[in-house]
Amino acid sequence: MAFLIKPPHAKGLFSVTAFSNPSFVKCLHLTAPCAKKQAGRYKKSAKGDFPLTYEMANPPHYIAHTKSWNSWNTSNLQGGIRPAETLTEDVFIRKFMTGTWHNMFLSEIIIKRQHNIIRIAGITSRTLPPRKFYFLIGYTEELLSYWLQCPVKLELQTVADKKDVVFKYI
Repeated sequence: MAFLIKPPHAKGLFSVTAFSNPSFVKCLHLTAPCAKKQAGRYKKSAKGDFPLTYEMANPPHYIAHTKSWNSWNTSNLQGGIRPAETLTEDVFIRKFMTGTWHNMFLSEIIIKRQHNIIRIAGITSRTLPPRKFYFLIGYTEELLSYWLQCPVKLELQTVADKKDVVFKYI
């Protein structure tokens, strides 16, 4: 038999005693909810010199209005096949790309799935010579195609300087 006891010294603290035994005490702490939206927003810097890309400059509630999704697939629709596998593959692709193309991606990695083809898009910097750049493209496409058992195509654009991708400073 459980019942509710509020000790006289506790404010906002409720103790539930089970089986009328004081050794079985559970406490429930009640606090006011913090309804501020903080995710995906960047703080202003003191000097106003923090660069933001277009993707970073728009808050998350602008997805599907002024910015797009980073993963395009239809497996999360009702009746879609393999939604969990698609998500883990997308996480694996992002980790592999950031590890292989270390510090070269200046934008988010966009993954588009169309039928059996996976297209990976992004903006990279021109820090490597073209020969190494094309080697990395072939290396990435071959390994991901082998691991994911479907064709993978990279659609990369290069920019000469990081400042070319900056949308605004805060």
